[in-house]
Amino acid sequence: MKAEKAVGFSDPAFTENRDEPLHRWVPWVAGFSSAFVRDALRAYAGGPQRRRVLDPFAGVGTTLVEAALAGHEAIGFELNPYAALAARTKANAARVDLPAFQQAIASLQRASRRWGSRRPPAHLRPEGFRSRIPFFSESVLNQVLHALAYLERLPEPATADLFRLALGSVMVSFSNYTYEPSLGSRPAAGKELIEEADVAATLLAKLGEMSDDIAWAKAQAAAAASPGSATVHTGDFLTSDGVLPTASVDLVITSPPYLNNYHYVRNTRPQLFWLSFVATSEELKALEQANFGKYWQTVRIGPPVALECPHEGIRALLEELRETRVAEGAYGGPGWANYVASYFNDSWRFAQVLRQALRPGARAIVVIGNSIVQGINIPTDVLLGELAERAGLEVAERQVVREKRVGASITASSVRRGASRAALYEAALVIRSSLH
Repeated sequence: MKAEKAVGFSDPAFTENRDEPLHRWVPWVAGFSSAFVRDALRAYAGGPQRRRVLDPFAGVGTTLVEAALAGHEAIGFELNPYAALAARTKANAARVDLPAFQQAIASLQRASRRWGSRRPPAHLRPEGFRSRIPFFSESVLNQVLHALAYLERLPEPATADLFRLALGSVMVSFSNYTYEPSLGSRPAAGKELIEEADVAATLLAKLGEMSDDIAWAKAQAAAAASPGSATVHTGDFLTSDGVLPTASVDLVITSPPYLNNYHYVRNTRPQLFWLSFVATSEELKALEQANFGKYWQTVRIGPPVALECPHEGIRALLEELRETRVAEGAYGGPGWANYVASYFNDSWRFAQVLRQALRPGARAIVVIGNSIVQGINIPTDVLLGELAERAGLEVAERQVVREKRVGASITASSVRRGASRAALYEAALVIRSSLH
C-alpha cells in the first residue's frame, strides 16, 4: 500500500441524506451519504476542470447527483431498473420542465377527488406479483390503481418518470409490508395491517417535495460556472464493453454490494412489478442472477463454485467455510462458500474492468464493509484491495470510516449462525491507477 495524504471522509451512511434536496426522494438502505461524496469530489476533483466521474454501482444516484451539481460529467451503471430510474431522474432534476410538472401535480389533485366514486382500472394490477398476504388492502388497492391510470395518461415522459418515482418511493408506506430493513410483512414485524390510507395525499406530498427540490436544483445550476450532466446506463458495469471508452474516467466514487446477502432485487419487488419494470417471476430471477456477487439463495445448491481470482487467502477462507457445518449442506458452510466464491469472482472482474476504465493516475474511492459468514470474519475491504493490486492498480489509502454497522443479514439466524467476536465496519479504499 502506497500512502498518500489522507482525506477526512464523512460518515458514509445513507441515512444522512434523509433531509437533503434530491437525495431525500427515495429511501435506500444500501446507499452512502452525499457528504461523503462531496468530500471525495473536493479531494480528487477540485478546481474548475470538468471531470468524468463514474459510479459503477449507482444505486439511487448519490454520486451522480453530487457530481452533476459540482459541474462534472457523471456516468452511472445500475442493474436494478427502479434504482436506475431514481438515479437518472434525480441527477437530471435541473432539466425538468417545472411548470409542466407542477401543472400535472395540480391535475392529479383534482382527479383524485373522483377516485372514490369511480371503479379503478383493474387491468393495471400486475398479474405476476405475489405476496404472502395482500400487499395492499382493497381500499388502498383501488386508489393505487387510479394513481397508475393517471400516470399512464401523462403525455410527457420526463414528467411521467417523476410521478412513477414518487409512487415507487411511497408505496410501501401504505402497504401491508415494511422495511426492517429488509422487506417483510407488517404482522411479522409486530405492526398492524393498513386497512385505510389516503394514497393521493401521500403521493401529492412526495410530489410537492420533489417540486421544491427541482426548483432548488435549477437555482444551483443557474449559479454554477458550468452545468454538469448525468447519464445512467441500466445494465451491468462488468459487461460494459463498448459503452465506456477505455482509460476515460477521472474519478470513481462507488460502493459495491456488500458480502451480506442483502437482497437488493427482492427488496424492490413491489416497485419492479407495480411500475411495470418486470412482469414475471422469470424476469425477476434474471435480475437476481445478474446481481453483483449473486445471492446465497441463487448459488447455494449445486457443485462447489470454483474461485477464479488469483488469491490464496480467499481460497483458504473458502476451504474453512466448506468444512463448517457440513451436515447442513446448502444451508451450512458449503452453501455459503458458493456465495463467497461467487462474490469474489465478481470482485475480481470488477477490479479488472475498473483498471480498464481509469485514466493514468486517476483514482477510485470504494466504500466496502467486512462480513461475518458462519462465524468467520472476512475482511472484504482488504481482500478487494489486494485483488485490485493483482489487477495492476495501487491501493493508496485504506480508511475505516464507520466502526459500527448494523443490518448484516448473514451474521445470526437459525440457518446462518456461527460464533465470532469480530465487529462490522466500513472502510474507504483509495485505489490509484498507475501513471503508465
